[in-house]
Amino acid sequence: MSDFLKSLETAVAVFEGLKEQEDNLVRAAEWCVEALLADHKLLLCGNGGSASEAQHLAGELIGRYKETRRPLAAVALGADAAVLTCVSNDFCYEEVFSRQVRGLGQPGDVLIVFTTSGNSPNILAALRAAREMSIRSIAFLGCNGGQARSLADCSLLVKHMDTARAQEGHQFLMHCLMDQIEAGIRAAA
Repeated sequence: MSDFLKSLETAVAVFEGLKEQEDNLVRAAEWCVEALLADHKLLLCGNGGSASEAQHLAGELIGRYKETRRPLAAVALGADAAVLTCVSNDFCYEEVFSRQVRGLGQPGDVLIVFTTSGNSPNILAALRAAREMSIRSIAFLGCNGGQARSLADCSLLVKHMDTARAQEGHQFLMHCLMDQIEAGIRAAA
């Protein structure tokens, strides 16, 4: 069997396993819609490819996904180079997201993190900050969820050790989340 077909088989198996995440996805969407309808915001973060996923979701929320609708409040915490380098230089990289959560977040907001390992120190610090501030948290996770699984209020777990497969699952779940967010916003209009 070719590498392509092996990868395709693995990806299909990963996607089949996502059926287990439906209840968590519904809960996550309800929390996002509730926050957005109450004029709160979604704070999004991740490292590397996961930072790109956070920025992707912010674009879908502020811009548009499938429907033309009002912009929805979302901030990709990894998108501001000045803040990232300031916090990394003056404090440490571990605090790069938690300081933003503390500075921008308020109860009623939702923190959404993307991490394939579930063990990135800056993601764990952001989740702890959210918990201390009574901000709900949603974690897109890979592998077994790592430490982030117990810190997040709602976990969307893609049970695979390969970063690429986990990120593919995250993107699918993220688009399903957007489907439900747009439906919830539309229903409330």
